[in-house]
Amino acid sequence: MEIVNIPRERVKALRGQANQTLEMLKERMKVGLEVYGEGTVEIEGEPVDEFFAKDVIRAIGRGFDHREALKLLSDEYSLHVIDLRDYAHKPDAVARLKGRIIGLEGKARHIIEQEAEVDLSIHGHTVAIIGRLELMRVATTAIFKIIEGQPHSSVYLYLEKLKRKRKQEEMIESKSGKMTKK
Repeated sequence: MEIVNIPRERVKALRGQANQTLEMLKERMKVGLEVYGEGTVEIEGEPVDEFFAKDVIRAIGRGFDHREALKLLSDEYSLHVIDLRDYAHKPDAVARLKGRIIGLEGKARHIIEQEAEVDLSIHGHTVAIIGRLELMRVATTAIFKIIEGQPHSSVYLYLEKLKRKRKQEEMIESKSGKMTKK
């Protein structure tokens, strides 16, 4: 059995309307889930199923929608949580960092999600990322650049450069794959 604690205010998101989300999660993850009002979630099932379910529950607790969190059932995706209290020791400094990561009208967050091809959730004192393993480093680096105080424009350039490089590599791979088939 695994135990995961999530914020009390996220229990409703985990349960869903009339426990529909919770029941769907149990079925999809092939585990038993027991949710207690204070935010304690007990996961019971086969060890491998518990392992994947633990991250799905943590992701929902960190603010993700259950549909985004279910990506974690694939071994191609991972969850990374950055605790902003490790980089800012006062609540107003944490709020400032959250504001920088979100950006004006959500622009910075949107650009990170689009360019790094990840999902972000900024909830409480954390920034959580769900993404493919090979892109997790890109998103994490972009967020740390913002935390360090680098200008948003330089972070955007970093993201654009890496996305352009990935697209070029994909084109080369697809061309070489076609050539070997001939």
